[in-house]
Amino acid sequence: MIADTGQSSDEYASSLLLYEKQKQRRFQVKVVTSWLALLFVLGFMFSGATLRFGSASINLIHLDLEFIGRNFGFIAIGSFQTIAISIASILLAMVLALVSALARLSRSAVAVAISTFYVSLIRGTPLYLQIIFFFLALPQMGIYLSGFGAGVIALGLNYGAYMSEIFRAGIQAVGKGQHEAATALGMSSRQKLRLIVIPQALRFAIPPIGNEYIAMLKDSSLVAVTGFVREILWRATKLGRSNFRNLEALLVAALFYWILTLIFTSVQNRIEKRYSQGERTVRTYH
Repeated sequence: MIADTGQSSDEYASSLLLYEKQKQRRFQVKVVTSWLALLFVLGFMFSGATLRFGSASINLIHLDLEFIGRNFGFIAIGSFQTIAISIASILLAMVLALVSALARLSRSAVAVAISTFYVSLIRGTPLYLQIIFFFLALPQMGIYLSGFGAGVIALGLNYGAYMSEIFRAGIQAVGKGQHEAATALGMSSRQKLRLIVIPQALRFAIPPIGNEYIAMLKDSSLVAVTGFVREILWRATKLGRSNFRNLEALLVAALFYWILTLIFTSVQNRIEKRYSQGERTVRTYH
């Protein structure tokens, strides 16, 4: 093929690479165009227009745009509370998940029993119930938590139980040769775990952890049940009920959750891309 076209191997490779880039660019343009078309259709559904088909007509949903514009900022402020709950909860969940995974893989029967019991109990009860339990039930024991604290603990415990399996799989995915090499370098079990196993396990666990965080971002709305955490859903519900504009208020809340999800999905994709470029350099043990 190179001889027929009169191109050298380098020229042919360059033209082929250029063709693939153009093909990928055209594909991305089609995706963006399709997104814009779908957004237009979604917006048109709430335009309040009337569609007529002969004698029949369909009235599309009409929104009170003045109400939305007047209260948009009030709901937007709740985004900071939502993000704060999610970040605090995911950090707690990661710690609990790592400890639970290590306990599950240990040779201690007690540690394995505690880990499996914790995972079974948390996964066997609804998150909604867990939030209410920490906020309403613990005061009978003399333990009082704020709505924020109860929400963070409940979300952290809940997602920690699910993420423990992610960490366990990540730890087990570290090759046997890595363990043998660390042993050959004279590392102790603790050093091998801290310098070799956990860093590589985290690399394997990053994509599913990102998915769990995005799910937690939306589940943080359940903390509104305490009535004392003024995050997005709490503010939207308060406005909707007091002004009899539940549709508009909840749509604005849904929009903010969607925007936050898109933002953190983009961040997740960047992190995954960075860590998929190759193995990170492991620090030399001395």
